[in-house]
Formats: sequence, structure tokens, C-alpha cells
Amino acid sequence: MKIGVLALQGAVTEHIVSIEKTGAEGVPIKRVEQLEEVEGLIIPGGESTTIGKLMRKYGFIEAIRDFSDQGKPIFGTCAGMIVLAKKIAGGEPGHLELMDIIVARNAFGRQRESFECDLEVKGIDEPVRAVFIRAPLINEVGPGVDVLTVYNDEIVTAREGNLLVCSFHPELTDDFRLHQYFADMVEANREVQQQNRI
Repeated sequence: MKIGVLALQGAVTEHIVSIEKTGAEGVPIKRVEQLEEVEGLIIPGGESTTIGKLMRKYGFIEAIRDFSDQGKPIFGTCAGMIVLAKKIAGGEPGHLELMDIIVARNAFGRQRESFECDLEVKGIDEPVRAVFIRAPLINEVGPGVDVLTVYNDEIVTAREGNLLVCSFHPELTDDFRLHQYFADMVEANREVQQQNRI
């Protein structure tokens, strides 16, 4: 099973290491045509405006929307969550506008206010180690969105169908269980696609 990591900016190598701990193969995605090689995609952290501009420049906006329309799972972490959101707080439209959430940028403050903690994630037995760096927050979710983690009354992990997002950086710890959760989503979708072909 191959899972891509959008390699325009952010902790690409760290995500690939976490993916490979799940038993899947991690593939850095630098060109649109590489999306055909993978069954799931991670959009890593970084700077959401820069990622959005690079996605437009290299034709990734429509390509990733098509990828999602095929039911293939996408996981956005930190800035990747902002990129997936339908709207950004303050009335700005999102970049991919795929997930029915409104996000606030840098909601946890500046770089120096970064922190780590253990979080309960619905669907994962033990708490997950989370690293927050200038993290965004989910302000609002649509009716089809399942809230997976609330921290200090704020939504920091959520899922809508084939889309998974979190405010933090799971790739910066040795805890790969959120990547395992995503790999399980990819595997489940793979099984559905195989059954549909039969």
C-alpha cells in the first residue's frame, strides 16, 4: 500500500518515516501525475498560504480534488488542515475547500508558545502524543464532521468521510498511531474499491 506525502513544504521525511512504521510505503509527491501511484495522501504542516500558492502553481488544486472525489483518503496536519478546510476564519475561502470546517490560523499563538501534550483521540485506545507549533484550530464543523479530539474546549482532530485533519504535528513524535489510523482508512477504502471492481 502506498501513501503519498505532498512534498511542496513541511516535514515530508518525518511523515514518510511514520507511514513506514505502519507497514505502508511512503512516497514524496512532487508532481501531479504521482498522485496516480498512491492510495492515500498526507498534506503536511508548513505555511498554509505558501502551500496554497505552490499547489496552484503546480496544478495540485484540481488534482487533489479529483483524488478526493475518487474516495481516496487525505490527511491534513497543522497547515494541511487549513489547506483542506472549506473556510478560514475571517471570511477567507479555503484552498482545496474539501472539508466542511472553518479553521482559525495560528490560534494557539506564536512559535515560542509551542507545546506538547497527550490527547485522547476517538478510535485510538491510549492517548496520542501531540506537538503543537503555531497551531490552527477548528472553529466550526459541519453536520457530517466527526469530532475526534477536543483540547481545552477546542476541536483539534476531526474526520469527515475520507478526510482526516489535526491541528498538531503527529510526525514529530515516535507515536505513529494517528498515521496508523489514517493507514487503516486507506486500507478500508482500498477494500471497498476492490469489492466494487468484482
